[in-house]
Amino acid sequence: MTPVYLTMLRPNQWLKNLMLYFPPFLAGNILMPGVITSGVMPFIAFCLVSSAGYIFNDLLDRNRDIYHPQKRLRPIPSGMVSLAGATLLSAFLLLSGLLLSGIISLPFLSLLVLYAIITIAYSIKLKTFPIIDIFCIATGFLIRLQAGSELFKVPISPWLFLTVFLLAVFLSTGKRLSESHSLGNMAGEHRISLTHYPPGFLYGTMFMTAGAVLVTYVMYALNRQTLIYSVPLCLFGLIRYMFRVSSGKGGDPTESLLKDRLLFVVGLLWVLMVVWSIYS
Repeated sequence: MTPVYLTMLRPNQWLKNLMLYFPPFLAGNILMPGVITSGVMPFIAFCLVSSAGYIFNDLLDRNRDIYHPQKRLRPIPSGMVSLAGATLLSAFLLLSGLLLSGIISLPFLSLLVLYAIITIAYSIKLKTFPIIDIFCIATGFLIRLQAGSELFKVPISPWLFLTVFLLAVFLSTGKRLSESHSLGNMAGEHRISLTHYPPGFLYGTMFMTAGAVLVTYVMYALNRQTLIYSVPLCLFGLIRYMFRVSSGKGGDPTESLLKDRLLFVVGLLWVLMVVWSIYS
């Protein structure tokens, strides 16, 4: 696959699919024989379907992405890839991912089909509605979490469910706010939903959900006790992300984690602290 086609897959976004491993990781089962390897095929299936969704979304947004300073350089809006080629690749990835998930298990297939339906509906229409667009993105994270629970037969604690959901809403709101800042008067040309958010609404939502994330994570950590010392890292990460968005440095969660050294270090420290707390 040529680099330009690989770019369309957005491999950096595959990081989100590691959430499949969250249930066994936080349950202390990740190092048990066969756990990591048994998640490889499901991870690949999610990557295939999510990449198909990215390409499909780029196809529909190609005329709007030309107004975005970064997205206009993507293969489809820039004209480096034909519409027919992108359409065929998206369909191939979607079918491949669903066939692979069918081999894994029917419950996993049903969750991946649900993810694909929401992604397609989001790309076609739902992303134009304020609030609904944010909840669609958050639902994708919950489906990944539930898929991991199903795969590894690990029940999800209510506090973990709420933490993941609220964190996804928080990050999605930050991304929308960042887009609104960077595009200015052209924001509506790129994303219709941005024209419907009143001034200050996204700011308020971001701060509200940040507080809610902290509360639910504290409750989750209290139930696990050994995780309580990771709460300061959670708070620092939330504040750092808000600082990044408010400073106009971008709000994409994956790019923020990979490009912001402080966020990356805090994320790494959180992982190490969880490993020490649960596995030591």
